[in-house]
Amino acid sequence: MKRGTARTIATAVLVTAACGAGQLAAGTGTVQAAVLPGIQGGGSPAAEASQTGLSGSGAPYAGLAETWSKASRALLKPMIAAAQDVRGRPVDCRRAKCVALTFDDGPGRYTDTLLRHLSTHRARATFFVVGRNVAANPGILRRTVAAGHEIGSHTWSHSDLTRLSAAGVRSELARTDQVIKAATGLVPRIVRPPYGALNGAVRMQTSRPMVMWSVDTLDWLHRDSARVVKKTIKSVRPGSIILFHDIHPTTVRAMPQVLKSLSKRGYTFVTVSQLFGGNPPRLVYSGGGPLL
Repeated sequence: MKRGTARTIATAVLVTAACGAGQLAAGTGTVQAAVLPGIQGGGSPAAEASQTGLSGSGAPYAGLAETWSKASRALLKPMIAAAQDVRGRPVDCRRAKCVALTFDDGPGRYTDTLLRHLSTHRARATFFVVGRNVAANPGILRRTVAAGHEIGSHTWSHSDLTRLSAAGVRSELARTDQVIKAATGLVPRIVRPPYGALNGAVRMQTSRPMVMWSVDTLDWLHRDSARVVKKTIKSVRPGSIILFHDIHPTTVRAMPQVLKSLSKRGYTFVTVSQLFGGNPPRLVYSGGGPLL
């Protein structure tokens, strides 16, 4: 393996076939997915819900087809274009030191400040947004997309999907798709299940990539900017997918130092899709190409 190529996590049980925008391929059967020890960022559903204020489930909604109009595809291009370094030069994340910063649970009152920090370092990030927070803050989401960041679904109400029926899972995803599309004209191409809670039954409800993480900053637990910086710098590797939450001011205050430190170490900040050349696999823990 070449230097700078992102590592895979060998103990993960991964899924064959990259994601498409259509239905699950016939005959795929039940998908196995392993949630690795130590990546259950946000702790238990009850613990995180009590601190984020996100709990409960959305009302039923008929599932939206996973298709995108030509206009939406055109708007999506800046989000999955080839990664660039700070000088605007193309970057091949199979060789360069790319890292994907991901932010869960917004948009919220601190997201605009975070967008300014990212802009200062010409950093692209991925925001896994909660549907009902999008409904309350559509303008923030539009600004996030306009800045070139990627949007992923984090469900409507931040529920543990493994505790819902199949119809309930589809409702959580569909309602979020609808509100994101209403705000931006886009439908998210990737999903992060709350708490990293995923099983075969949940996996079968969508063909989109399920994106986990390889570095958990525990920012939701400690609410300490210095600890967020230290954990990030200590744990990052080429191809890391780092978990943050932009609903916490301590996390947003940590980002200038995180961005400055990682920039000095030669890292390029890309979206999750850019990390995989625009085509993430069905289950993602870390970057560096298809994990198959």
